[in-house]
Amino acid sequence: MMPSLFIAHGAPSLALEENAYTEFLQELGQTLPKPKAIVLFSAHWEATTQQVSSVAEYETIYDFGGFQPELYQIKYPAQGHAETTTEVERLFTEAGIPVQTDDVRGLDHGAWVVLRLLYPDADIPVVALSVNRYLTGEQQYQVGQALASLREQDVLVIGSGGTVHNLRRLNWGSNEIDPWALEFDHWLQDKLESWDTESLFAYDTLAPSAQAAVPTPEHFVPLLLAMGAGDRNKQATLMFKAYQLGNLSLSCWKFN
Repeated sequence: MMPSLFIAHGAPSLALEENAYTEFLQELGQTLPKPKAIVLFSAHWEATTQQVSSVAEYETIYDFGGFQPELYQIKYPAQGHAETTTEVERLFTEAGIPVQTDDVRGLDHGAWVVLRLLYPDADIPVVALSVNRYLTGEQQYQVGQALASLREQDVLVIGSGGTVHNLRRLNWGSNEIDPWALEFDHWLQDKLESWDTESLFAYDTLAPSAQAAVPTPEHFVPLLLAMGAGDRNKQATLMFKAYQLGNLSLSCWKFN
């Protein structure tokens, strides 16, 4: 059975970097069983009604500014997968989750930066999904849970975001990790590994430094979505953790 993954996508410039995290993601793509398709929730596609892509071939979206010119030359021409789009629609409908298809939108950097590191040949079909920051933590988990059976169909479920993601508090040029970022992620690791969903659903009031780590929830909710999709065995494994710019988390969690 395929795992469900949460992968931090960092800054768009991650696509050009060579470091321990990019090496890890490249190796991960080589060691995972080859999926039939990938279903990916991106923090950068927000909608209040769940969107499911039905694009045949994706354009590459450059939803950022001020980065290296080379970034804007990168293409990730992934194909869609009509069979998986239909199955995702069916599963959401069965779970009582309103759903709409989108046949226009390309892949934003929350999707293609991660996918390009995992599968540089763009040879795995992709179905992109939106996130809704206004749902409760329990509802986020239930959205992911609705897709759990995809893993039995050789479909890889990915939530792409970031556990500590506060652009206003980045420390440019810093090699030190901010204590508040570590404090939040240590709490988060404990709750994930013990599968303490009650605490996780209330992270914003229970976790130390939650307001600093998660000033807005759209980058955090892909973690709950991926966790929900991995609900069957309730096993969370931290595969990688590092930080850039003082507090921008680069982490990968596997849910089995």
